[in-house]
Parts: sequence; C-alpha cells; structure tokens
Amino acid sequence: MNFKLLSIKIAPGIAYGSIMKKLLKGILEFRNKFHGHYIENYSHLALGQFPDTLFVACSDSRVVPNLFASTNPGDLFVIRNVGNMIPMYTTASSCMGTGEAAAIEFSLTNLPISNIIVCGHSECAAMKAMSTGLEKIEDPFLKTWLSNYDYPLDAIYDQLEFDEGISDHNKLAQMNVLRQIQHVKGYPIVEEKIANGSLQIHGWYFDIGKGDVYGYEQEFKRFVLIDECEAKRICDRLDHIHQDCCS
Repeated sequence: MNFKLLSIKIAPGIAYGSIMKKLLKGILEFRNKFHGHYIENYSHLALGQFPDTLFVACSDSRVVPNLFASTNPGDLFVIRNVGNMIPMYTTASSCMGTGEAAAIEFSLTNLPISNIIVCGHSECAAMKAMSTGLEKIEDPFLKTWLSNYDYPLDAIYDQLEFDEGISDHNKLAQMNVLRQIQHVKGYPIVEEKIANGSLQIHGWYFDIGKGDVYGYEQEFKRFVLIDECEAKRICDRLDHIHQDCCS
C-alpha cells in the first residue's frame, strides 16, 4: 500500500497552491480586521506563556484543537505528530532525543501544566496503515516511525467497548489513545505529578465526520460524547481532585 493513497484528493476546482494563497490572504485579513483586537493579548503573551494543558494530537490537517475546543493563543502547549504518538519512556538516547520527550519535560518543568490530553481522531491515515499492515507502506521514514508503535493491543481492547458499526481503524484509533496515555504516564516527571495530585491525564477522540469530541470514561469502558452532561462530569472530577490536592 502506498500511504499517499490514504490521503484525501484535492477537491475539484481548487488549484494547486491555492491553499498557500489562502494563508497569505488570511494573514492580510488578520492584520486588517483582527490585529487590533488581539494586539493587547499578544503583547501579554510576548512576556511569557502560561498554558495549563499539554495537548497531544495528530498532524492531520483536519484536526484543529483551537477550533473544536474554542481555545485562544496561549491556552495549549501542543505536541503534534503522525498518529498522536508518545515514545515509551526509557533512559536510552532513542527516547531522550525525541521532540515528544523534550516537550513533556519542558512543559511540566517550566509551565503550569495541570492537564495532559491525548487526542486521537477518526479516519486517521496512520491507524489505517497500521490496521492493514506496515509491510505495505512504501515511505521508509513513515514506516520506521509507525513500526515503533506496532505491538499487540489485546490488554487495551479489554478496556474498551465500541459503538456498533465502528470500523477497525477507528477502533484502533481509540485504543491508540489509551496506549499513548500509558506511555505518557511512564515518564518520571508525569508519575511524580500524578502522585502528588497536580496532574490529570485525559483521553479524547475527535470524530471528524460528526465534528464531535468524546472523552474516555474508565467507569463506562468507552469514549463518551462530551456534551453538557459529560463536561459537567469531567469538571466535577477536576474540582474534587483540586480540593483534595489543596486540602
């Protein structure tokens, strides 16, 4: 399989290079219409960043956390890569030299991070490639990257109940969120902050086709739609943990 075939073809009538032109037009529009509105905020951000959430997401262009979570500049410290992967912690240089490990270390050491969100998504090309077999991937760098995360997920499978009719690659995308959470928890600084109650880890799943975000609930063994009810459940849990930490 050629991994490139998993990409969505450019829409009819959209010329190559038009997205770049759209970006340039967007910059000019921002300067002309919104620059004055944001300049005070950017002036403040120039003095430093103070995000409370580390957000791990896929590089997929359809996944835009600032859009579906309505966040502002300075709210999120973000790690993005193919498949929203986090290397398993090890003292070997292969782990310590990764951008993901550096981002975890930097954010938890230097920023007021109290939450880490690992967010997978539907129709992920990386999950499609892994579910159909890495041997079919022709791109060598991509094949090597994904091979680092190609291992049995039987134990993870037992932790999840899936919606009826969900595809195998979307099941894998949800299982992958839980596996990457395990990897995140393996970092000593993460273990320390979880132990003292100053850090929480969350698993999210973004359904591109529906535009909905789901949060993993261990109690229900499934990803639950983040509606008003689920949002309140999460907030109540965070408030309870904060009270315990501060008491």
